[in-house]
Amino acid sequence: MALSRRVLLGRLAATGAAGAALATGAGPARAADPAHGGGRRVHTGFDRLSADGYRLLDGHKVGIVTNPTGVTQDLRHIVDVMHADERVRLTAVFGPEHGFRGTAQAGGSEGRYDDPATGLPVYDTYNKSGKELAGIFTASGVDTVVFDIQDVGARFYTYIWTLYDCMVAAVLAGKYFLVLDRPNPVTGRAATGPVLDKAYASFVGREPIAQAHGMTVTELALLFNGEFVPQAAGRPVELETVRMTGWRRGDFHGTTGLPWVPPSPNMPTPDTALVYSGTCLFEGTNLSEGRGTTRPFELLGADGIDRRWAAAATELGLPGVHFREAYFAPTFSKFQGKTIGGVQLHVHDRETFDPVRTGIGLLVTAKRVWSGFAWRPDNGIDRLTGSATVRKMIDAGAGPDEITAAWQENLTRFRAVRRRYLRYR
Repeated sequence: MALSRRVLLGRLAATGAAGAALATGAGPARAADPAHGGGRRVHTGFDRLSADGYRLLDGHKVGIVTNPTGVTQDLRHIVDVMHADERVRLTAVFGPEHGFRGTAQAGGSEGRYDDPATGLPVYDTYNKSGKELAGIFTASGVDTVVFDIQDVGARFYTYIWTLYDCMVAAVLAGKYFLVLDRPNPVTGRAATGPVLDKAYASFVGREPIAQAHGMTVTELALLFNGEFVPQAAGRPVELETVRMTGWRRGDFHGTTGLPWVPPSPNMPTPDTALVYSGTCLFEGTNLSEGRGTTRPFELLGADGIDRRWAAAATELGLPGVHFREAYFAPTFSKFQGKTIGGVQLHVHDRETFDPVRTGIGLLVTAKRVWSGFAWRPDNGIDRLTGSATVRKMIDAGAGPDEITAAWQENLTRFRAVRRRYLRYR
């Protein structure tokens, strides 16, 4: 019998993916290849789902929450792959912040439209939750909601709260929920930084987890479902996860063998992700966090800052990072078109670098050396750090050691909870 183009493309999509079984286990080993950045081939949750013939989706009408990072090893988008495969009944796409195809800047989305490539309806989930989001799932007609988005390991990166909101909405709408795993690009070795105080909950932090959570999205989904979803929705979501093979907790992105697709317009490289959980705190100040440059979150500065900031930051002796005096002119966002002074972070030892402690050190020294330093009028820094504590301690003249000590008790409690949901060595 002749194969249709859709069937043929679908079968080809599965070729070369991970082994069929969706049980736990390590992926195949290979010799280190510095040119391609890694020694082990990691197989993502989607790789394993497709290699298993989409068994978990058999008979389901499927909608998927994804963005440009939802790609195969050879950079085909999984929506295109699944749409071409008659084994999958893909009927809807749900776009997060920045949109399904990734065209919107921070704080934006693409709205409701039909995808030109597949004809599928694309629904906007950005900043929607509860009954509103449940209504979107109901209107889409899907039975199962699949989540596959690359995270970067920081509490205030909104995709993990899209995951959480979608899980809550799936309970309210009576939908089955499937999470496909991808690596935490900055490793899953440890949780660091302050834990959110629920009084400061927002879309950059719905629930009390650490600022750098050190988890993958399936681990977060399990934690959310065990600790938070029942409180928000009355019961857990009917959840299935598909884990990776070949990934270990100490792996940075460059060791995975996977391609890097920017998860958002200002997350261009894994180097950006490495510093982001610390330097994104500058969004809560009047300094530029480097948006509008080729090195967002690695370049920080403002009009009137000079070499004294780099010198003061260097004197802190923070491990794994050097600070270079830098001058730059952002093409958009803060100080658009104006040449400003500041610092560039150069991480020279990823193993010892602590992004959250580094971000705190940079805030402390910026306030000390630059008289123009100010917090954003809405105290957005409190939502980013998860409470008013960091802001108040910096204003009172506290140093990095004193500030980081202030969150250790809550962090220890979170680490104990987190440990129950870890699924990789």
